[in-house]
Amino acid sequence: MSEDDGLLREPRSDAGAADFRAQTFGAGPDGDGSRERTVVPRAEFRSYYGRQVLKSPVWDWRIPAYLFTGGLAAGTALVAAGADVTGRPALRRGCRLGCSGALIASMYLLVADLGRPERFHHMLRVAKPTSPMSVGTWVVTAFGPGSVLAAGSELLPASARSTLPGRLLVRAARPAGLWAAALAPAVASYTAVLLSQTAVPAWHEARRELPFLFTGSAAAAGGGFGMLVAPVGEAGPARRLGVAGAAAELVASRLVERRPGMVTRAYTGGRAHRMRRASEWLTLGGALAALTLAGRSRRIAAGAGAALLAGGVLQRFGTFEAGVASTKDPAYVVVPQRERLRAAEREREQRARRGAQDEPEAGGGDRG
Repeated sequence: MSEDDGLLREPRSDAGAADFRAQTFGAGPDGDGSRERTVVPRAEFRSYYGRQVLKSPVWDWRIPAYLFTGGLAAGTALVAAGADVTGRPALRRGCRLGCSGALIASMYLLVADLGRPERFHHMLRVAKPTSPMSVGTWVVTAFGPGSVLAAGSELLPASARSTLPGRLLVRAARPAGLWAAALAPAVASYTAVLLSQTAVPAWHEARRELPFLFTGSAAAAGGGFGMLVAPVGEAGPARRLGVAGAAAELVASRLVERRPGMVTRAYTGGRAHRMRRASEWLTLGGALAALTLAGRSRRIAAGAGAALLAGGVLQRFGTFEAGVASTKDPAYVVVPQRERLRAAEREREQRARRGAQDEPEAGGGDRG
């Protein structure tokens, strides 16, 4: 075989040899820790026959709806307590009733999705501090009586208020409402902890941001509901809570999207991205209206409140959709695992190098 038949030939000079080696092996690492650069491009990960590594959640639309109604119950409990303390009866009445209604809807959605609703009471047989589901069950159980009792006092007929049971119920309404408000942050955030403790990559990787996202969204929704049900003159606490909650929600949402690693792509692509982006625009618009014009116009206040509520709904459904999408692509599971293994290996190598540098020379301590 001649040297001119087009096949690879031995370079005739040192410069040519250097060029050949540079083209073949590269000048540095190829991202996998080796010193040689391969000519063949790196293969993309594919699972066995394209199957999922994780099974997608079997939950349907009722679970993201449950996430929203639970947060709404928590947010309206806070607004109702503030209205009660500051003497705003219309805002207090509307938010107490809204809190109770959202809580009942939330419990219905959760129990209906269990498959065997009659077994819900089994969750109260034990209390495990290490289980988010167990802790959440007991938090909601403690939150419910106070919110329902406070709402019941608003529905009490005037003729019954003069009776002894009626007077006792009215007097107990404020402590019950304050008790519900004290538990509201836990009610708003425990669902985020519950999701982040699953094996779903998009939820687990965002475990530090999801509680702040859900709590901010709950506060924004509670403030929006208060703006819907109360006159402008009484809705000041609702507007302030709605703006603060919207700010927290928007910041936490962006932090979720900017986390390092590929898992955040589940939040920035597809249907989940469209839902969450629409949620952010609605939340931002509702907050700006609440901050500027909602204090002067009843219609603008109602529109701002509706926008905050709609933003909260889309935020929960978008987060849920991102989790489902992350289970369907096996790369969301395997690539982060490989990155963690490489990081652990690099850390072990660094510790070994530091240990070797700290060791004295053999026999050096006995000289002299």
